[in-house]
Amino acid sequence: MEAKHPPLMATHEVINQARALENYNAYARNIPLQEAVAREGAGWAQDWLVARGAEVGSAEWIEHGRLANENPPRPKLFDRYGNRRDEVEFHPSWHECLGWLKRHGCDTGPWADPKPGAHVARAAAYIMFAEIEDGSLCPTTMTYGAVPVLKHVPEIARDWMPKMLSREYDRRFIPAAQKNGVLIGMGLTEKQGGSDVRANTTRAEPLGDGTWRVVGHKWFLSAPMCDAFLVTAQSPKGLSCFFVPRWTPDGRLNEIRIQRFKDKMGDRSNAGTEAEFWGSTGWLVGEEGRGIPTVLEMGVYTRLDCAIGSTGIMRAALSQAMHHTAQRAAFGKLLRSQPLMMNVLADMALETEAATALSLRLARAFDAQEEGNDGAEGLLRRLLTPVAKLWICKRCPTLVAEAMEAHGGNGYVEEGPMPRLFRQSPLNSIWEGSGNVMCLDTLRALAKHPRSAEVLAAEIAPAQGRNAAFDRHVTQLQKELRDADGIETRARSLTQDIALAVQAALLLRFAPAAVSEAFCASRLAGEWGHVLGTLAKNTDFEAILERAWPENA
Repeated sequence: MEAKHPPLMATHEVINQARALENYNAYARNIPLQEAVAREGAGWAQDWLVARGAEVGSAEWIEHGRLANENPPRPKLFDRYGNRRDEVEFHPSWHECLGWLKRHGCDTGPWADPKPGAHVARAAAYIMFAEIEDGSLCPTTMTYGAVPVLKHVPEIARDWMPKMLSREYDRRFIPAAQKNGVLIGMGLTEKQGGSDVRANTTRAEPLGDGTWRVVGHKWFLSAPMCDAFLVTAQSPKGLSCFFVPRWTPDGRLNEIRIQRFKDKMGDRSNAGTEAEFWGSTGWLVGEEGRGIPTVLEMGVYTRLDCAIGSTGIMRAALSQAMHHTAQRAAFGKLLRSQPLMMNVLADMALETEAATALSLRLARAFDAQEEGNDGAEGLLRRLLTPVAKLWICKRCPTLVAEAMEAHGGNGYVEEGPMPRLFRQSPLNSIWEGSGNVMCLDTLRALAKHPRSAEVLAAEIAPAQGRNAAFDRHVTQLQKELRDADGIETRARSLTQDIALAVQAALLLRFAPAAVSEAFCASRLAGEWGHVLGTLAKNTDFEAILERAWPENA
């Protein structure tokens, strides 16, 4: 008798899986960003930002971000005949990314077209691009920070500034005089010093004709494809800053020799290198022996970008988690509707909105350049830059890890975006001064400019009286600021408390009550655990989540 077998069944029917997040508008979906842009003086850019949001949320641009990272740069140290080239070869998608950033002024737009809110509008575009590709933001940021330094050096600014301010990305490896647009990198860090730039051993000697001969080794030469670099070196009068182009004025390759590419944890699309200067030709930038203040002027801008870049990464992680949980079901209903998942998502939404508010408030301080460094906005800019960089960049890895976990095992697979976001998440906390350096810089800002504490108090004062936990936090913060005992040891807690005070003040003044009350209850009143997703049970989760990811946007 013939045996009977059960009927064949489909073994690979795909059910209960989310669709990829693509072809959405990254700006229209981000209500906190839209409100911050309008509030901080860049309302004129709303239509422009809507158009940029549609671009970066498109499948095309998401694919460029993926390809640029899956096809990292390759060194081309020699030509076919054995001559030194020290060139870098990139995937076409890398060039597409830099072209977008240059075209839309994410490097030097506020300098090329200065207007109220220009730095805020740029910050919003930068945040959105950070959601899809971060390596290309490195040369973008360094060029942004180089403008205020180099515009005061007439012999450099005359030839280089028009090309820095250009909206045209020119990928060709040729002398800058022949190019339509240029990018600027930097070489500060050495293996024996790290953040201690004063320990640099690279040396520079004057040649008597206005140029300098630079000899030494840099542990990190950031973005070696750039057209020139700001480099620190010891000169006869002490540590100084020099402008070192890739090509000399007579059209020869300058003696900048790539030793190796760094095998970095993240930032895979960007080339980080170790390099040597073999008698490279350079020009002094700023006063000889005053290299640290010159570099710090650039660093204020690059640190702003660390904060807004991490804000973009956090927003990308939140968006991915919200999108996934709205489609994936477990135990009879969507993850997005599970009470505990709602708590986790709402907590991430609070963190991301607070980062957005602080980042764009800080960008507005950069728009108030005309006041100088001693005006209220200048003092606030000097104080809040290290504060924002410390806090936002520290919160980023925790949030991205939680968003990855919201995907389950799918979040850990390289085919999706979460592993790349996670690898990228710690970078901004390390680059441009690590956490301890930021805290010490916060103390220096308070000590060098005693009015900084008054300016900070004035910034948060309009929110006082709206929330009891916030008022208690501000009172305690004022005591901490007056207490000099052991201040360096407790610099992290002080910097954290400043960040939370400013974030809470902004949310109390401008965000819906559901957001501000939950933020103050969790971050300031102690109604919060040691992990995300521990908001109090009376939190208005639905209102927070609808604001974070509006379904009809």
